[in-house]
Amino acid sequence: MSLATHARRKRGDTRTKMLISAAEVMRERGAAGVTIDEVLTRSGAPRGSVYYHFPEGRNQILAEALQYAGDAITADIDDAAGRGAKVLLRQFVDFWERVLAESDFHAGCPVVAAAIGSCDDEVRLSAEAARIFAHWRKALTWAFVADGFEESDADSLAVMSIATLEGAVVLCRSSQSSEPLHKAYEQLEFLVKAREFVRRNGVPGR
Repeated sequence: MSLATHARRKRGDTRTKMLISAAEVMRERGAAGVTIDEVLTRSGAPRGSVYYHFPEGRNQILAEALQYAGDAITADIDDAAGRGAKVLLRQFVDFWERVLAESDFHAGCPVVAAAIGSCDDEVRLSAEAARIFAHWRKALTWAFVADGFEESDADSLAVMSIATLEGAVVLCRSSQSSEPLHKAYEQLEFLVKAREFVRRNGVPGR
C-alpha cells in the first residue's frame, strides 16, 4: 500500500498531508534530511500549522510520520500473513518493487532510515522503528508457523527474510535496478523450500 492510498482511508487534512510529506522525505533522505521547510514545501501547509498540529516540533513530526508510514506497510503485512509466509514474502517484494519504480529508485524504507539514522536525541524515533520491525518479525514468524515450521525455525526464517529484503532494497537504490530484490527473493524462496524439505524428510544422508 502506498502512503497516498493509506491517506485516502483517512481524512485528507493538513496534518495528514504533513505526515505523508515527512515520510516521503525520510524515505529519500533519511531522518536527518527531514526539515520543517521541506515538509511545508511538499505538503503546501502554512508555516503556522507546524506548531498547531505538532507542538513538539520536528521530532514529533518525525516520530508520527514514521508511525504513519510504518502502519501503512504493516497493514499489508498483517493482511498477507494469514495466507502464509510465501504469499507474504511475495507481497513484500511486490510492494518494494512498486515503491522503487514509482520513485525512480529514490525512495527506500523509512523504518530502516529511522533505525540507522537516528541521533541520540531522537530516542522516540529509534523506539518506534524497533516497534515496527518487531511487529513485522512477529507477523512473519507466525506466517511461517502456519506453514508448518517450529516456532524457533520460523523466527529465524523471519529474521533472515526481513534482513535480506531490506538489504536488497538498499542495493536496488544504489544500483538503480530491481535486480537485487529479485535475486534476494529467489534465494529466500530456495531457502524456504529447502527448509521445508528437511522438515518433512530429514537431512539427506543421515
